[in-house]
Amino acid sequence: MVNSTVAKLLLAPVSLLYGMGVGFRNWAYRRGILRGISFSVPVISVGNLSVGGAGKTPHIEYLIRLLNPYLNLATLSRGYRRKTRGFLVVRPEMTVEEVGDEPLQYARKFPDVTVTVVEERAFGIPEIVGRRPDTQLVLLDDAFQHRAVQPGLNILLTQYELPFTRDYLLPSGRLREWRSGYERADVIIVSKCPPDLDRAAADALVEEIQPLAHQRVFFSYYDYGAPYYMLDPRYRLRMEEGIDVLLISAIANTDYLLQHLRSAARTVRSLEYADHHYFTGNDISNLQRRFAEMSGRHRAIITTEKDATRLEAYREIFATEKLPVFVLPLEVKFHFGEGAAFDELVKDYLLNFRA
Repeated sequence: MVNSTVAKLLLAPVSLLYGMGVGFRNWAYRRGILRGISFSVPVISVGNLSVGGAGKTPHIEYLIRLLNPYLNLATLSRGYRRKTRGFLVVRPEMTVEEVGDEPLQYARKFPDVTVTVVEERAFGIPEIVGRRPDTQLVLLDDAFQHRAVQPGLNILLTQYELPFTRDYLLPSGRLREWRSGYERADVIIVSKCPPDLDRAAADALVEEIQPLAHQRVFFSYYDYGAPYYMLDPRYRLRMEEGIDVLLISAIANTDYLLQHLRSAARTVRSLEYADHHYFTGNDISNLQRRFAEMSGRHRAIITTEKDATRLEAYREIFATEKLPVFVLPLEVKFHFGEGAAFDELVKDYLLNFRA
């Protein structure tokens, strides 16, 4: 993932070879040489064309909140960077090393949802149905390129600041496959939009994407809540202009998050690590040092919900050293009052599902 124009040109041959490989695989699926499996249970996939940062986890959570009151749900993830193998049903008391950060986040926020991890989703869905026969919907997390499963509803996310239409194949850019892969989507959500996005800018991006006749395009943004104290969620942090924030994060892209924090705090400093990074003792020591260097009277350490699952190993240190670590929650909202239309589209798919 390279920003320099010169470097992109130098890496173009590698990107071409990579593109030939994924292009051949997709051609094999189009021609029926390889086939995706359909299942007797409805399957909704949420994914993207690029690597990381489009907001798959918050959109999965949006679907859980929408449908969990009516259906027995299951989520299926790969469990990226977990240190176990095979199929696992995730329990809230498990660790991030066992199941991965995002599945653990789902299990703790939604304990009545069946949360699972497995390397091959095509094997995972029969396992879910076999163990939980009352399952009425499976949500696939980050499975747009997992062609072995044919989802009934394919949702593609693309970031507002870097839509797939302006990106390039790995390693020159962030795309996992050619831009034309968007044609497989039933729904395209432009994520991480500015909260004040206007209709003209949205229409211009729709024209750039050129959705097919069957595709719907929606625009979403994050609605951040009041940060809660990591050691006791009953306590909330009041964000105000006089507060100084130290952000510690290991997510794919912090730009959107930093924009929000800078609009709400007096100053923001940031400690950033690679996506899904396992924090070490040295990282925590660095956090303590950087926090001690902050001179303001009103200071706080803020992290994301996903990062909190990997920081919880240091809860005792946070308590002993009295470090004010707060977790920033968020929910997905839709622009232009189109949340209702998106909800109806999802419900219509489920009502009209035929095995």
